Amino acid sequence: MFVVTGSTGQVGGVVARTLLEAGLPVRVVVRDVDKGAAWKARGCAVAVVPDAADAEALAAAFAGAAGVFLMNPPNYDPAPDFPESRRAAAATAWAVGEALPGRVVLLSTVGAQATAFNLLNWAGFFETALAGTGLPIALLRAAWFMENAAWDLPAAREGHIASYLQPVDRAIEMVSTHDVGRTAADLLREDWAGPRIIELAGPRKYSPSDEAAGLSAALGRPVEAVAVPRETWEARFRAEGMRHPEARIAMLDGFNEGWIDFARESAEHRTGTVAFETVLRHIVEDG
Repeated sequence: MFVVTGSTGQVGGVVARTLLEAGLPVRVVVRDVDKGAAWKARGCAVAVVPDAADAEALAAAFAGAAGVFLMNPPNYDPAPDFPESRRAAAATAWAVGEALPGRVVLLSTVGAQATAFNLLNWAGFFETALAGTGLPIALLRAAWFMENAAWDLPAAREGHIASYLQPVDRAIEMVSTHDVGRTAADLLREDWAGPRIIELAGPRKYSPSDEAAGLSAALGRPVEAVAVPRETWEARFRAEGMRHPEARIAMLDGFNEGWIDFARESAEHRTGTVAFETVLRHIVEDG
């Protein structure tokens, strides 16, 4: 039995489908029973865990698993001390130690090793907590998701995208959620001892200008990437409803200044096959 969290999302959905297609039994962990209905119809077992910090419920969901795929419930506006992520990390590590699955794959992130305050600090809490279990743990540090470009589609239809990644011609590591999910499913079927770090990127680096060019090709109209002035970020984020924009701003600074990147040393490196242009075309077709 393989247990998959986040199955209603893009990455977790790919993990679950890949395992099912391989003829393997899957148990999905969902927050409410309705979200598990479609997976149950496909033959999956369903575990309902409404609270990501409910250690006992998580342990029951992980029981008897040959492998567990873990995702941290996303929180894009956390309080500065990350209380929700800290509680979830502690509960997840306890549950893993109690259930003792054969192996665990955590969807972590590029820059997880960075200690400076930023939005991705949650990954460090999870990585440290899980490594302390002594079980075979794979920390899958994925690059910037290509699918984040979906947020830019409405503006692209008007001829521009507002970029916080700057300068707009500077390329960074990106990867598709399809490649992330397939890699996680592959890792769940591997055997190893202790913790390991896997850094996953796409076929090449991409810039906001590359995104604009891809959207332009898919839309059939000119699209330009325009840098959003750094001094306006906080006001813009607060106007969008964020209460604690500091962590997001620090993360963007980290990407732009280069201190959020792959560690490279002491890590395995894997490369996805899906090009950004393909993802952008699908975003336009689906949008």
